[in-house]
Amino acid sequence: MKGISKAFPGVRALADVHLEIAKGEVLALIGENGAGKSTLVKILGGVHQPDSGIIDIDGKRVTIDSVTAADRHGIGFVHQELNILDNLDVAGNVFLGREPRKFGLINRRQIYADTQPYLEMLGLDVDPSTPLHMLSIGQQQMVEIAKALSKDARIIIMDEPTSSLTLKETESLLRVIKGLKERGIAIIYISHRLGEVKECCDRVVALRDGENAGGLAKEDITHDAMVSLMVGRDLGDFYRHEECRVGQEAYFQVKDLVTSMYPGKKISFDVGAGEILGFAGLVGAGRSEMAQAVFGVDRALAGKLVLDGSEIPLNSTRSVIRNGIFLAPEDRKSSGIILDFSIQHNISLASLDAFSTFGLIRHEAERAAADEQINALNVKAPSADSIVGNLSGGNQQKVVLGKWLAMSPKVLIFDEPTRGIDVGAKREIYNLMDALAKKGVAIIVISSDMEEVLGISDRIAVMHEGAIAGMLSKEQFSEEAVMHLAVGGKATAA
Repeated sequence: MKGISKAFPGVRALADVHLEIAKGEVLALIGENGAGKSTLVKILGGVHQPDSGIIDIDGKRVTIDSVTAADRHGIGFVHQELNILDNLDVAGNVFLGREPRKFGLINRRQIYADTQPYLEMLGLDVDPSTPLHMLSIGQQQMVEIAKALSKDARIIIMDEPTSSLTLKETESLLRVIKGLKERGIAIIYISHRLGEVKECCDRVVALRDGENAGGLAKEDITHDAMVSLMVGRDLGDFYRHEECRVGQEAYFQVKDLVTSMYPGKKISFDVGAGEILGFAGLVGAGRSEMAQAVFGVDRALAGKLVLDGSEIPLNSTRSVIRNGIFLAPEDRKSSGIILDFSIQHNISLASLDAFSTFGLIRHEAERAAADEQINALNVKAPSADSIVGNLSGGNQQKVVLGKWLAMSPKVLIFDEPTRGIDVGAKREIYNLMDALAKKGVAIIVISSDMEEVLGISDRIAVMHEGAIAGMLSKEQFSEEAVMHLAVGGKATAA
């Protein structure tokens, strides 16, 4: 791709961008949200057409003016939001629109036979007739890759392929990528998880503000080098390193909490005022379920919540919110914000009583609160009237947080706070956590990013199968210690 430029109304997305990839190469495309990564690969995938620039494949000039044209040139696209139909079976998805037919009807025997080799190639041990809704997210993603391979894809674009995968599924995907590479298939790998980029990619290309920002050869790929390329500056100490300063042990206590997912297990822990308590563990360990039970979204079977010496009713979200205990959920799009609402209406949504008189909303007060959070959190948007669904993932997360910060939190639970957002926005959210901790807010952070949970926490609670397997103090922090407990190992004394 040479000299690719693309503009949308009021936005310059790409300016004279160059990208090349060799047969059998795994190329990482990195950059902050809004850097132009998605636009560039959507041009290659036929979703958008460039305003200027050329594309050559095998030395021949090509025109990719549709997704069909991209398929014809051997370009496959595995989107972050999977393009699958879960009411069909595996084979039906792999050959969707290209089903082998006999007497005008779909030849079931043939479609299952044609699908099987691609599943074996990817190590996916499922029957082609399995309904897709019965598969895990990781398995569904493999079906997407099988679909690309069935079209003789020579270049496969993977956009945030591990953002919703378990640790085991991620390892499986990285093995598949290695196998595809050995078959001569080129992979364009887009990810905010820089550890994975270092592990599986042969080369890195960075975009910044719609332009090429530089690249790295395999031997030069490091976390700091990638961050520097993306943001154009050295971020210094990326994570918060100061230990809990405010003190007051057991400011917030969870006692003998029992969730519906693990009715035979009890969860007990405490968080000090100004402390950041990290929660680690494998997917399915019960961390999100614990947070939702504390917040009253999921009904707890038993337990107590105590804040600053006073007990709070369990299973009452209204009481929890009234006492200043808030949750920024894992799935912000379905549970944390309303995408079709403006920033202003999202910010005020949980505290409308504070902006109303005799049941009527005081819009000036509502607007002032929204503007205050936009400025405090550095939300990149034209105004408080901007629709939240049009914002980047990082700015959407800031709106989720702004809704609660406008209500003076005492305890704030972050569930996967930086999933799918860029490195610059991550840094801003870490700084926000640090500032809240300095004010005495008790913070709980649930994260599947090992580097993150080790970097920001004062202590780490590691969960395994619905219970806390162990609590690590700062001097005990290491990836090995966390994983030992996460897989069911015994806790060791400090």
